[in-house]
Amino acid sequence: MEERRAFMSAALQTEPTVETFCLALAYTGARISELLAATPRRFDFSMTGIRLRTLKRRRPDVFRTVPIPDWLMRRLDQVHGIRQRQIDLVQRDARIWPWCRTTAWTKVKKVMRISGVSGACAMPKGLRHGLAVESTVEAGVPLNIVQKWLGHARIETTAKYADAIGKEERILAARLWNCGAGGLP
Repeated sequence: MEERRAFMSAALQTEPTVETFCLALAYTGARISELLAATPRRFDFSMTGIRLRTLKRRRPDVFRTVPIPDWLMRRLDQVHGIRQRQIDLVQRDARIWPWCRTTAWTKVKKVMRISGVSGACAMPKGLRHGLAVESTVEAGVPLNIVQKWLGHARIETTAKYADAIGKEERILAARLWNCGAGGLP
């Protein structure tokens, strides 16, 4: 979880297009290819979310809308002119980030290095994992909502992120202790 925050801080120090891609990746838990496929038409300003095509499903028409912070939606619009591009019949279906998957992966890895994140967490999948753990353990988001955000077909796939150990288990226990009389000396 600290790794995800360090990554987002480092992303703020990069060029705007890399910044917005990295922040959108961190806040949505999207796979690189899912986010690269985003077009202006997929940005919902009324719900402040990004509609992502779920790539792991066998059907091409499975989408999910993942909410993002208002400030990030404003930043995406500022950098990429999303609202203006939604009006343009050609631009509304053009990808926001025109990179190939390898280029995007390289840019994310560079931000990981800048952030000091290393090991298994220092990859795009680590951001997805971090969002899931932070959502379930720290924020207490229900599993079915995290399942929807990540685009999992089965709740069992999402449930592995709620299997808390170590620090995450202490956070959950502390939440219980602070609820009602559980925290008395």
